[in-house]
Amino acid sequence: MNILIFGPNGSGKGTQGAVVQKRFGMPHIETGVIFRENIKNGTELGKQAKEFIDKGELVPDKITIPMILSRIKAPDCQNGWLLDGFPRNLAQAEALWIALQKENIKLDYVIEIVLDREIAKKRIMGRRLCATDNNHPNNIYIDAIKPADKNGKNVCRVCGCEQLATRADDQDEAAIDKRHNIYYDTNTGTLAAVNFFRKLVKVLDVDGTPGVKEVSEALEKKLI
Repeated sequence: MNILIFGPNGSGKGTQGAVVQKRFGMPHIETGVIFRENIKNGTELGKQAKEFIDKGELVPDKITIPMILSRIKAPDCQNGWLLDGFPRNLAQAEALWIALQKENIKLDYVIEIVLDREIAKKRIMGRRLCATDNNHPNNIYIDAIKPADKNGKNVCRVCGCEQLATRADDQDEAAIDKRHNIYYDTNTGTLAAVNFFRKLVKVLDVDGTPGVKEVSEALEKKLI
């Protein structure tokens, strides 16, 4: 299976991508990783991308898409792949689709983790980092992983650590709103890209509101 996955920041898209990767034995390809690998390995596309990145500019699609095509043609993608992080807007979706058709690469499914914008924002701002282990999941707005209570104070639900912190970028409402403005834009943004694919392939809409386990189970049922 060849799959694109979409979801707003705060939807758990990365977590669900990892679940799909493990369940179906396919690589979870993130565009950020593709950029870093090409730059690290000194590929021609990597050198071109670095010039734009060093200037603080977005890497053009004419560089990004060939990088993606090269990656999904790799031997470990022969039995399928899950692409995460691209396209981010309608123009990129149209360009990617044309490129896939030229290369005769089939796109089987598009996954959309559907989540209300305000809930997505709260989930980002509700993240709490355990000083003992940042991988201990704690979020004041998600019932399944709410921090534990100890004498009226939030403590890590996993290890009981009393030092729970927030990431500065998780509390930057302006930055969150800027990313969500792009994602939830149905005219030219990411949701416009999702709707573009609805006319071409099967789009699997998965409610991202429940807990991670419930979302994973619902997603797996749709993919089987």
